[in-house]
Amino acid sequence: MGGWRHSLINIYRLGLKELRSLAADKVLLALMIWAFSGAIYEAATGVSQELNHAAVAIVDEDNSPLSRRFADALYPPYFKAPEYIRLNQVDPAMDQGRYSFVLIIPAHFQRDLASGRQPELQLNVDATVMSQAFIGSSYISQIVQGEINVFLTGRREGAGSPPVQLVTRARFNPNLKGYWFGGVMEVINNLTMLTIILVGAAFIREREHGTLEHLLVLPLKPLEIMLAKIWANGVAVLLGAGFALTVVIQWVLKVPIAGSVPLFLGAAAVYLFAAASIGIFLGTLARSMPQLGLLIILTILPLQMLSGGVTPRESMPQMVQDLMLLTPTTYFVRLAQAILYRGAGVEQVWGDFLAMGVLGAVFFVLALHRFRRAVAQTQV
Repeated sequence: MGGWRHSLINIYRLGLKELRSLAADKVLLALMIWAFSGAIYEAATGVSQELNHAAVAIVDEDNSPLSRRFADALYPPYFKAPEYIRLNQVDPAMDQGRYSFVLIIPAHFQRDLASGRQPELQLNVDATVMSQAFIGSSYISQIVQGEINVFLTGRREGAGSPPVQLVTRARFNPNLKGYWFGGVMEVINNLTMLTIILVGAAFIREREHGTLEHLLVLPLKPLEIMLAKIWANGVAVLLGAGFALTVVIQWVLKVPIAGSVPLFLGAAAVYLFAAASIGIFLGTLARSMPQLGLLIILTILPLQMLSGGVTPRESMPQMVQDLMLLTPTTYFVRLAQAILYRGAGVEQVWGDFLAMGVLGAVFFVLALHRFRRAVAQTQV
């Protein structure tokens, strides 16, 4: 009993040393502050997948009531107020990037349409921004077709519409706002990145400064040193994640959280144990900080890109899906989305909790084995 108590005291005091070391490292401290504040806001709002105030121009050679209805139907927030230009101005204006869309309405369009002919409209699209081009052209096509149906039949859906219509409603994100997804996923990505970097860098820093040898001459076990690094850096990252989720996500970005924040933080604590174990394992493989940086790049990018936080796992090859089941990040992303987006409770996510904990224990044992080998080589 006394041995366990002594080990816990050692782990606690070593952890305090890690926290003081982290507080003294101004670069890492600044990285943590930025990663859980400005970086999340920029990632959520800087890249938008929605159509927002797209610049539109209209070449109106018909000058009819119907053509003017097209212009009236294109309004904010999806489009800017349309500008009228001449046909010979289309190519120069689009070459300069002044407009994303130019709708060309030919002469006698309304008359030909009313007489039963099939006149053509031309929509010029600047496809250098592919997502905006695809979404915007689809919106304009639906808007124009709706106005034509109203003109011909008095109904927006058209005369040949089926008697039953499918009405789509988006659950959990009714307005399909991209930053609702991007902000939360950035918290998870930064949590992964910082945990692996902090723990791995702490191990390499001990080795480069020679303090690892000082620790080994003390009555300390490799297990105690590892647990101290995990709990200290894990607490620092967990505090940052809690701040990001409550202040940046909920207060600044106004993203509603459907589930329990404490449950998510509990899951994050389990995941931090697994990610920190990966960081120590990489620290035992690397001989210097540059080598650790290269290993971290090779590790973090697949964990972030293939775990389901950036693209759906269902769109990946089956072999990649099966391989990523061997990483704790996959289960954490799935668990976090279930809790924060869908309001899932423990009864729905306990399986992911268990899988994440088991994989964390496996990585911890591997890291401990590598650490003991490194200690034995140092002592020799």
